[in-house]
Amino acid sequence: MTMALEKELAVYKSKLPELAGDEGKFVLIHEEQVVDVYGTYEDAVKDGYARFKLEPFLVKEIHVIEQVQFISRLLPCHTSRGK
Repeated sequence: MTMALEKELAVYKSKLPELAGDEGKFVLIHEEQVVDVYGTYEDAVKDGYARFKLEPFLVKEIHVIEQVQFISRLLPCHTSRGK
């Protein structure tokens, strides 16, 4: 069983060398196809819903080197109530 969008992420990784010239833009991927590259996230998502309705699709900002997100468990939760 494959996870949702696993196929699309694999396509992104395999096509990254070709997409590198559009770094900072947003790519729309559906199943095993790179649909198009967009200047904004909103444009990519809008076109994704127009084309694929409720079928899964991936919109990802193109980065040759992925930025690592660090989240510490020592940070207080913003939803916790103060004392």
